[in-house]
Amino acid sequence: MLFLSTAVVALFLAVETAVSLRHERALRARGAVEPPDDVHRWMRMAYPGCFIAMIVEGLWRGQPPVPVWWAGVALFAASKALKIWAIHALGPLWSFRVLVLPGAPLVTTGPYRRLRHPNYVAVAGELAAVALMFGAPVAGPVSIVGFGWLMRRRIAVEEKALTGRSDIETEK
Repeated sequence: MLFLSTAVVALFLAVETAVSLRHERALRARGAVEPPDDVHRWMRMAYPGCFIAMIVEGLWRGQPPVPVWWAGVALFAASKALKIWAIHALGPLWSFRVLVLPGAPLVTTGPYRRLRHPNYVAVAGELAAVALMFGAPVAGPVSIVGFGWLMRRRIAVEEKALTGRSDIETEK
């Protein structure tokens, strides 16, 4: 089950990366701008690093109890469904980077009707799910807290960029 889980996690990461890169190129070609204070360079290392750490810990510790694995699978599926919905709502505006297309309206459809940042809710769910799927009681919480800190900074950067506000603090 751990090897199948690893393959599924890697496949989703590869597909999301390909979609993000395609959207990024198109957005830049259309004049999108990236804020200078983004934490993307840290996130692009930490995001896959979190998964790798949890997978390695899980392979070292061995298979978690089957009910825990299934709980992780269910949470992963729900998190991916939310993320796919968010990506679909943003369409070609979605990428791993904060790229703001001048004049584009703020997206308020799909999960954005109810949540301001559904993609980050989904990412937190993915991290918790993989921690369960791989039985990673150390790397899981460390990944969630560490990447959560980066997401908090990223959200501040996004809010500032999308609303044009300069009073949002990004250094907390």
